[in-house]
This record gives sequence, C-alpha cells and structure tokens, in this order.
Amino acid sequence: MLTVGAIVLGVHDVPRAVRFWREALGYRLHETGFGGAATILVPADGAGTPIALQRNETPPQDHPRIHLDLHVADVAAQEAEAARLVALGAQRVAWDRYPEDPDFVVLADPDGNRFCIVDLGHVPA
Repeated sequence: MLTVGAIVLGVHDVPRAVRFWREALGYRLHETGFGGAATILVPADGAGTPIALQRNETPPQDHPRIHLDLHVADVAAQEAEAARLVALGAQRVAWDRYPEDPDFVVLADPDGNRFCIVDLGHVPA
C-alpha cells in the first residue's frame, strides 16, 4: 500500500525556504537519508507529513492545482498567523477567486508558492 512520503515544494533559494518553513511550521531539518535529492523538513515531534524542498527554476503557478492548507481554530488565529508568516517573508496574495464568504486567506511563501490559512471555526454567513 502506498503512503504519502512528503509534500515537495519547488523553490529557487533552498536555504531561504528552509528558514521560512522551519519558522512557519516549527519543523526541523531531517539529517539522514530520506530518498530523492531534496532537503527534507520534518515535524519536531515526528508526527505529520514531511516537506521536501527541491531546487527548481520553474516559476510558481498563479493558480496552482495543488497547494498546502494550514489549519487554525478561528479567525483571530488566522489573522495572527497570516501576520506572523508575512513577518517571516510570506506575501499576501491578491486572490481573484475568493468566494463571497471565504474561510481561507491565500499567501505565498518567499519563493511564490501559494498556500492557504484555513479558519476551521468559520461559520458561513
């Protein structure tokens, strides 16, 4: 049976991506072999999905088909985390596909990879 081994992000500047995602998620650098030629970050407690950072010159997509959803409990946490990640180097994205009452905000990491912060406590209007 297959399992998800890692989520791979293409990045231009691997050291910068390592700094951003380690600070963003509290992950640590995986020091031993993992398979593939990427830099691997893993959750500090070992539970969860690793992120592999692989050098890539292709520009990120404006509307990617696959992206990360990062979950928070409520809108206050969503805004606090968005502000914290922007301070770490993320950018808010002028997303043109928000629904009328979104439960998510779209940001881009320092390499332009889009990701969302989703408010799990959102009650639709």
